[in-house]
Amino acid sequence: MRLAGKVAIITGAAAGIGRASAVLFAQEGASIAAVDLDRDGNEALASEILRAGGRAVAIAGDVSQAADVRRIVRQTREHFGKLDILFNNAGTVVHGKIHETTEEEWDRTTAINVKSMYLLCHEVVPIFLEQGSGVILNTSSATALRSVTDRVAYSTSKGAVIALTRSMALDYVKNNIRVNCLCPGTIDTPSLAGRLLAFADPVEARKRFVDRQPMGRLGTAEEVAQAALYLVSDEAAFVTGTVLSVDGGFAI
Repeated sequence: MRLAGKVAIITGAAAGIGRASAVLFAQEGASIAAVDLDRDGNEALASEILRAGGRAVAIAGDVSQAADVRRIVRQTREHFGKLDILFNNAGTVVHGKIHETTEEEWDRTTAINVKSMYLLCHEVVPIFLEQGSGVILNTSSATALRSVTDRVAYSTSKGAVIALTRSMALDYVKNNIRVNCLCPGTIDTPSLAGRLLAFADPVEARKRFVDRQPMGRLGTAEEVAQAALYLVSDEAAFVTGTVLSVDGGFAI
């Protein structure tokens, strides 16, 4: 029970890395505020955790909107009485080179992948400062460390997440607030499956994704969740400002 007594907000919780992390954190004793735009998937997750004997609440909301973020944080504290961990995991992927990326796509990517973290941290950090402790984990990407083609908006936003993480870690290191980030490689998630359908040949596209992995396979959401668990647990009490790659060697 490495997270016994802790309360965690996890964004993008309905599927993939967010879902796997929510289930694992709950198994380790954390109370979970599961946040996602996918109301049905989010509620199914919370129900699964409750059935297993854990504590969870599903909160639907758009983390790129300040009003929703304020409500999410307020409802979490009203439901559980406290807050210890913020896992900024919600994200979106847009394909394309810069001349192919519309302004709307650029703005949407930035809003979901970066602005959401600003909004949530802006609301949560004062709570952590008041109580004298807290942990923030942000999801970046291996593409922030090694460029790939046709991902300019996504890679730019995920590079910003690394800079945000390091800046916040330094700003709050004296306040017992730790801030770290994960850089997952290509992970076999529903999001990836959906993106593959946009290719003319999804099977061939998946093969190309696998072929670029030094380990010869895609990662799993559960593998990333294990890394997330370490970084939010007290076992990582001496770890802040780190960028942890979980990418099968992709960014070497």
